[in-house]
Amino acid sequence: MAKRSIKDVALDGRRVLIRVDFNVPIKNGAITDDTRIRASLPTIQYALDHGAAPVILCSHLGRPKGKPDPEFSLKPVAARLSDLLGRRVVFAEDCIGEPARTAVGQSGRGAVVLLENLRFHPEEEKNDPKFAAALASLADVYVNDAFGSAHRAHASTEGIVRHVKESAAGLLMIAEIEHLGRVLERPDRPFVAVLGGAKVSDKLEVIENLIPRVDALLIGGAMAYTFFKSRGLPVGASLVEDQLVDAAREIETRAKARSLRVELPADHVVAPASALKGEKVASEVLAVGDPAIGDRAGLDIGPKTIGTFRGVIAGAKTVVWNGPMGVFEIDAFAKGTIEVAKAVAAINGTSVIGGGDSIAAVAKAGVTDRITHISTGGGASLEFLAGRELPGVAALPDKP
Repeated sequence: MAKRSIKDVALDGRRVLIRVDFNVPIKNGAITDDTRIRASLPTIQYALDHGAAPVILCSHLGRPKGKPDPEFSLKPVAARLSDLLGRRVVFAEDCIGEPARTAVGQSGRGAVVLLENLRFHPEEEKNDPKFAAALASLADVYVNDAFGSAHRAHASTEGIVRHVKESAAGLLMIAEIEHLGRVLERPDRPFVAVLGGAKVSDKLEVIENLIPRVDALLIGGAMAYTFFKSRGLPVGASLVEDQLVDAAREIETRAKARSLRVELPADHVVAPASALKGEKVASEVLAVGDPAIGDRAGLDIGPKTIGTFRGVIAGAKTVVWNGPMGVFEIDAFAKGTIEVAKAVAAINGTSVIGGGDSIAAVAKAGVTDRITHISTGGGASLEFLAGRELPGVAALPDKP
């Protein structure tokens, strides 16, 4: 799936429109996490260094329901990006029409223009051809660097490609495709997948796609309790997706037929469900299946499971991890996730991490710089790992 890169396109003196992912958390007008902005900097800087005249940036932010909403304005992002780049970023009050044309027309080589939120127009999510053409009219070259939005067939990610002279993938997009593609198609072995999070439904297709590919599958988090229920084990008040109990049973049957090692928690930290509301409650480590769980919920993996998971991960040459092992946002139930983060970072091989909680865990564990690739994709990463075609990737031309 080698795609044409920004490095394969002449940029000097040309208007370069880059679709970035600036969907960052903003509270009271202040950006609380600029990770996605920082992730776009190499592509933006590359375009500046190669004579783009100007660099034009477009992104969505939040869910403004197809109309302007000050709460979802990208203006704070323009200010933060200006600080990060060390140069003024021109902010256009709209992403199409006269405000956009004027901002771009008055900016030349070395300038950066950030257009207002794409989703202030309902035509963006509808992939409206006229809206896509209006965006395309601002540029000579289109670059998609928003892997996190590549699973959506929107005007700025898919439709626009049909209306520009040249298009290519940005550096972040290329890195995401290469790293995720490599672990799926040609991983160094043993290849271990670690999956967690709340719901089996979020990861069902991923598990199904990974069963024939991995050498071991470790499952933690609340999603494990749907598997436990499929085995007839007591789960107390733990989160279970009853409609997927049969699917969980089928996954284990398929894995067994392939002699795939599947590890579910052997012990867990249980506590009253009121702990999820911030109440301070007593917790206890129990073996999975112990009826003493009563009406309590499993909220983290236990020490025996941590040891088992750590041992399997240590022997891996490739690890993919998505989803926490427990209710990570509460410190009392974060240990399993933190220990898995440390184990993944310690492998002598390739580690690929996705999902906000997993990314936060490696940061909290202080091992971010020891992870081979941290995907900013979220839903796009999961769909890629599930084997789905991503419209925003498929629309881009292949490498010549």
